[in-house]
Amino acid sequence: MSKTIVVYGSSTGTCEAIAKTLGQKLGANVIEVSSLTDTDVKNADNLVLGTSTWGAGEMQDDWYDGVKVLKSVGLSGKKVAIFGCGDSESYSDTFCGGMKELYDAAKAAGATMVGDNVSTDGYTYDDSDSVVNGHFIGLALDDVNEDNKTEERIDAWLPTLGF
Repeated sequence: MSKTIVVYGSSTGTCEAIAKTLGQKLGANVIEVSSLTDTDVKNADNLVLGTSTWGAGEMQDDWYDGVKVLKSVGLSGKKVAIFGCGDSESYSDTFCGGMKELYDAAKAAGATMVGDNVSTDGYTYDDSDSVVNGHFIGLALDDVNEDNKTEERIDAWLPTLGF
């Protein structure tokens, strides 16, 4: 059986709560990115990486050190999925933009990306760096304004991961 971990960076607790929900549904360990170790990455077959979005669409601050861990260990042979939290009303022009930075880092580290073809249907936002070829590159969630859609979106996304 493959080992899956959920790693998140959260400043307000929203991304943390979603990471815990994902961990429960996947039967996976949940790790706050500032506690991520080389051993955690080496021992995992699958990683679900989550970030909130800050500033002009950047990933959560703790991820900058977390990305260094991912790159130093390498992700070759590992499946990686990305999820992001954003606010589609107040930050409609950078909605879930932090996912793109994390996605690019995981891909550069050699990961096989999964769950990266999420339909934009049903979302309300103006722009997002995390939309490539008309689809989100991971699971985009707005637990501030659309919390009533979070569970449904998670449940639709998880089967696409192939873990």
